[in-house]
Amino acid sequence: MATRLVHLAIDTPDPAGLARFWSAALDWPVAEADPDEVVIWPAGYQYPDPVALPLVFLRVPEPKTAKNRIHLDLPSASADDQLAKVGRLRDLGAVPADVGQGEVPWVVLADPQGNEFCVLEPRPVYRDTGPVAAVVADSTDPVAAAGFWTQAAGWAVHSASPQFAALRSPGEVGPYLEFLRVPEAKTVKNRVHLDLRPQAADDQLAEVARLTEAGAVPADVGQRDVTWVVLADPEGGEFCVLTPL
Repeated sequence: MATRLVHLAIDTPDPAGLARFWSAALDWPVAEADPDEVVIWPAGYQYPDPVALPLVFLRVPEPKTAKNRIHLDLPSASADDQLAKVGRLRDLGAVPADVGQGEVPWVVLADPQGNEFCVLEPRPVYRDTGPVAAVVADSTDPVAAAGFWTQAAGWAVHSASPQFAALRSPGEVGPYLEFLRVPEAKTVKNRVHLDLRPQAADDQLAEVARLTEAGAVPADVGQRDVTWVVLADPEGGEFCVLTPL
């Protein structure tokens, strides 16, 4: 039995508008669209290949009120490339963001709806990730978070320390999933969350039970009668277990 990490879902009052920004930012076309949900992934992508993590934009009525606890890091190949990427993203509608980063070599921006992300300085570890270097989650205990998510995502630990832990797909392709120590605990519903999907031969409720035994708990985000199951990881971060595929 296993679940796989298949999407990064982002709450927004305007799925189409936010998808337009990220489609242009990553050069990923729109794969699926309706008024309440838009999905983007790379051209020619075969879902759910871990070579990329599709972005799903979900309509919600609530505005963003706090810094997101999950954000994207984008790679760069050189100092000039980093500068050019920042300029292009600014032209697309991104704005500088201050999350208390101080003097750092990466650039913190926010998309047109206020979702923070970083454009990293050149780092060899991200040379083969594609346009997304990492999905980064705030954590009060990165090692424990990585332990849970190895079971949930099916990804292996790449590195781990009390301050930072990183996972990557078993084939060592696509973006990293990283946990960065922060002092503050989660206080509001995450507007960015991870989606898991069981294998076609597996049972959704059995996988929910397995993840619950690993430390997840049921979560109510107002989902009502839906085909997926909403859980929260041991730090309270919501995620969804979708139907098998």
